[in-house]
Amino acid sequence: MTMTSPLIGFAGMTHLGLNSAVAGAERGFHILAFDQDAARVAALTRGEMPVLEPRLDTLAEKNRRRITFTADPTALTACDLVYVAPDIATDDTGTSDLGPLNELLDLAMAHARPDSPVIVLSQVPPGYTRARQVPGRTLIYQVETLVFGRAIERALEPERYIIGLADPSAPLPDVYADFLRGHGNPPLLPMRYESAELAKISINCCLVATVSTANMLAELCEALGADWSEIAPALRLDRRIGAHAYLAPGLGLSGGNLERDLATVLRLADDHGTDAGVAAAWLTNSRHRKEWSYRTLRASVLDRKPDARIAVLGLAYKEDTHSIKNSPSIECLRRLERSNVAVFDPVVKGNVVPFARDAASALDCARDADVLLILTPWAEFKTLAPDTLAHVMQGRVLIDPYRCLSRPAAEAAGFRYFTLGASADIVKAGGNA
Repeated sequence: MTMTSPLIGFAGMTHLGLNSAVAGAERGFHILAFDQDAARVAALTRGEMPVLEPRLDTLAEKNRRRITFTADPTALTACDLVYVAPDIATDDTGTSDLGPLNELLDLAMAHARPDSPVIVLSQVPPGYTRARQVPGRTLIYQVETLVFGRAIERALEPERYIIGLADPSAPLPDVYADFLRGHGNPPLLPMRYESAELAKISINCCLVATVSTANMLAELCEALGADWSEIAPALRLDRRIGAHAYLAPGLGLSGGNLERDLATVLRLADDHGTDAGVAAAWLTNSRHRKEWSYRTLRASVLDRKPDARIAVLGLAYKEDTHSIKNSPSIECLRRLERSNVAVFDPVVKGNVVPFARDAASALDCARDADVLLILTPWAEFKTLAPDTLAHVMQGRVLIDPYRCLSRPAAEAAGFRYFTLGASADIVKAGGNA
């Protein structure tokens, strides 16, 4: 008897669904990629990716014979397994808009065969999946592991799969189990729907706790003359914390996903009379740290020279993504509407900041500036030479929260250097820090 390869469907070709579909194809599966937007499907068929991710374009082209893009929902009937995976937008309060997911899930369940499991991959609040169960349909919730800038990597090599089921004791459908194990045979963690839905929020809360701790202590370093980059390696060697702990200080929480989960925790705590004061404190700390760039700019330059020329490198909330959701750079720029500002980002167009000059390159942005802020740690910014910057700039203030440039090289070029987790005037024995 000849075994045929299963056809795996993905509904929703935004960031989550598209990267997951391409990763599935790279793992050797045949993929049907559905989206209701015919124009988006046509662009994808031409090889035009709507999102930026390392390796996405290359792997989509490599596996184009394994991926069929379509705007026809009836094509889902051919699939042996259907993922529903649109991105979930959030508003300024961190509240999710589940409308597009509901619409796509209705389409998937209407067109998928009765024997084909339907898996919700988009992040949803606890209680969502159980409420969407229908008789005769296997509905599963799978926790997504997407990280902007590492989406393909995470989809190809998952640490584990967290799987929400109506009955966690029942065996997984064969086609679903085979698909999961085809991604490097990671651990499978079946549990009830509500546990899986809350697991994703739990992971992000632990991440927020680590980030907030690093931010709090890094700020103390700035005031005390300590250097967080010297402290973090000691923490990584503590088995209770670990080598992979997220200990790099940052400019608050950004991107939207972590804020959404904290908002969900606060709402659930309010609904059920539990205490979530620590989550509220994390949000307060995030807002404080997000203002670090502007506070530093004001204290180092603007208080003495209000008409200073300001250059800002980076608009995306992090490198390797086009997203500016809750971007610390955009937050800083909102305070500079009446200033003389130039901006540059390798991906995000400068016209998102209408009052700023949209520079053609990083060096063009820095030209004649009194102060340069590097607010997104893009790889190309790390190749900038401080002595070259000193040649094109008229001022000598460098605000580099993520340490894209070498501090000794910057100070040798005459810059006063500001970064997260260290005083601007810190000195080590034998030379500058």
